[in-house]
Amino acid sequence: MLQYYFLLGIRSLRRNPALTALMVLTLAVGVAASVSTLTILHMMSGDPIPQKSSRLFIPLMDNGPLKGYTPGEEPNDNQMSYRDARNLLAGTIGERRTALYGIDIAIEPARKDLPAMASEGVATTRDFFSMFDTPFLYGQGWAENDDAKAADVVVLGNKLAEKLYGKSNPVGQYLTMLGHQFQIVGVLATWEPSPRFYRFAGRNATFGEQENFFIPLASAIRHEITHSGGMGCTGELEPGWQGRLDSECTWLHFWYELKSESQRQELQSYLDNYTADQRKLGRYMRQAKNKLFNVMEWLEECKIVGNDNKLSVWLAFGFLLLCLVNTVGLLLAKFSVRAAEVGVRRALGASRREIFNQFLIESSIIGLVGGLTGLLLAFVALTLISLQSKELTVLTHMDWQMLVITFVMSVTASILAGLFPTWRACQVTPAIQLKSQ
Repeated sequence: MLQYYFLLGIRSLRRNPALTALMVLTLAVGVAASVSTLTILHMMSGDPIPQKSSRLFIPLMDNGPLKGYTPGEEPNDNQMSYRDARNLLAGTIGERRTALYGIDIAIEPARKDLPAMASEGVATTRDFFSMFDTPFLYGQGWAENDDAKAADVVVLGNKLAEKLYGKSNPVGQYLTMLGHQFQIVGVLATWEPSPRFYRFAGRNATFGEQENFFIPLASAIRHEITHSGGMGCTGELEPGWQGRLDSECTWLHFWYELKSESQRQELQSYLDNYTADQRKLGRYMRQAKNKLFNVMEWLEECKIVGNDNKLSVWLAFGFLLLCLVNTVGLLLAKFSVRAAEVGVRRALGASRREIFNQFLIESSIIGLVGGLTGLLLAFVALTLISLQSKELTVLTHMDWQMLVITFVMSVTASILAGLFPTWRACQVTPAIQLKSQ
């Protein structure tokens, strides 16, 4: 019986292809808008490194000047001075510790067909690669003693390596950067969290860009490579800081990796004791409370997903609701013109329940086709967005469970939209319809 009504529904929908197509398109556009918006929000607000995000922490310690400070005021900068980073790197707490800041430097390719180019990268420490699970295509990260002796070594991102050396393995070769010879020790493979690394690790860059290169933090300091965002001072300078970057004038982000999330309080106490000791040296005079954030807390603190993005989700759902309302109107129009058909079927013995099932299945078919078409449009839209933003892995960040739920919702919504028109169709009085024919 279900198959009979299904085939009957398809034949009925084919009688008026223009109206049927309009209903399917109305639902499809609503579903596509909702799925696309939810997918982008999911990608932006998802956990960049789920396997250890609860064990990665960034400290926020306020070492600003007392001048103009109001007790309880939130710090206006979430970075750390090199002086503090150097002290914390020398500590023993945590499984790994790393500091980093973004840099812009000139690269002089060895190939004669390539001109000199400006490139963005990261100055960091060896622990960075293990901490953030960076995969390597060739080679590996630099050795521990390279950090200690500020060696001129570099790890290239796969895109920059391919641009400079093609598909060959460049490990062991030298690259001229800022007028100095840096030996290539590794090339990163495509890094899955990379498109979102900037958002949670502190590098300010265009959304979707990948790191071009990494050099040791100590090497960047030795060559006096400034922060890509410029250099700023707190006003609390070390004696003789002029001409050097190893002072309060270099700002970095600092990350800890703990063995377990349970060590969070131990790390908090360690930082509190550190600032108390520094206060004896005339620093940290604001006496603000130190804060710790894990990855997801840091995303929330930095408002990576702003209120405007969240508002767009509600707008997308509102648009889907509007499409459903339009579908209700179109179904009413479609079923109303078939009152004579209903009257004849009722006169021949069809019950209201059978009429209801027939029309409800027709509504379900519209929802099914509209949902599938909407998912197809969403894939097309997300592909276009991916190409435009140079983020080629948007589709891999799609939550397939969410897609299935959205599809089921579209079919369910279509059925709900068809309930009232179907109920209206069942109320047809056979005698009146037969008399009017």
